[in-house]
Amino acid sequence: MTKLNQFQTLLIDEFEEDKFHLPLHSHTYYEIIYIKKGSGIHHLNHNLLPYKSGDLFVISPEDEHYFDIRKTTRFFYIKFTDSYFNSKQNLTCDEFLVHTPESFMRDKTLKETVLKLDDPCKTILKNTIDNIAAYNCKTDVSTSPIVFYQILSIFGLIKETLRGLNLVVKGNSIDNEQITSYIHQHIYQPKLVQIKAIADHFNIAQTYFSAYFKRTFNISYRDYIHNLRTTLIEKRFHNNQLPIKQIAHEFGFTDESHLSNYFKKRKNMNPTDFKRL
Repeated sequence: MTKLNQFQTLLIDEFEEDKFHLPLHSHTYYEIIYIKKGSGIHHLNHNLLPYKSGDLFVISPEDEHYFDIRKTTRFFYIKFTDSYFNSKQNLTCDEFLVHTPESFMRDKTLKETVLKLDDPCKTILKNTIDNIAAYNCKTDVSTSPIVFYQILSIFGLIKETLRGLNLVVKGNSIDNEQITSYIHQHIYQPKLVQIKAIADHFNIAQTYFSAYFKRTFNISYRDYIHNLRTTLIEKRFHNNQLPIKQIAHEFGFTDESHLSNYFKKRKNMNPTDFKRL
């Protein structure tokens, strides 16, 4: 199966076809697809979704799809990578930082039904698409706040439509107990408690996660990790049953010297002196 790549953070594309130019495929980026005119069947993750003018689809990298065109179709594509929303977190409302557009687009609800927008929402969506198309003549739309807010508003329309249909996009709400449980479970694997790893795990924007953690726990995430790791190492030393080399291996340090330097930096004494206390 074909897998498509894209290196631009944002790409706007519009084209008209009698036969879709791609077979079943997936991609490394996200797509918002608006049907300007035409009809046919959208094959999306083994679901057959009839489409017509005015319909909207959201595709994430995990999805597989293609279009079986029955009547000449004009497509409007908004394609973006993970870095598009991450680079504009200063412009994004809290709701979309907690439940990122990327995690929103992965929800199965959006792959199993064709969204039925009511007349006001249909008009707003059409106008929004026209606005983005009109602004696409600029040299770099990926840096435009105007285009960013237009794209963000599409997600608002989807959410409003789902509420009207009594459908719920589950998303991934932040659970503080799950966060602390994850940290304590993976504290022995440094790569898994890096901010990027834990933010990705909970589908939270990285910069928002740092701010959220400090606001919630009254300590920076980095300090929390260092304090927890140091406390656990102290307990190992107090038990005095394991050699320093083994403790270093348990906590993911490269060697005994690496652990000693880390501990001395935080306790102002080396492990050997601490064990004598």
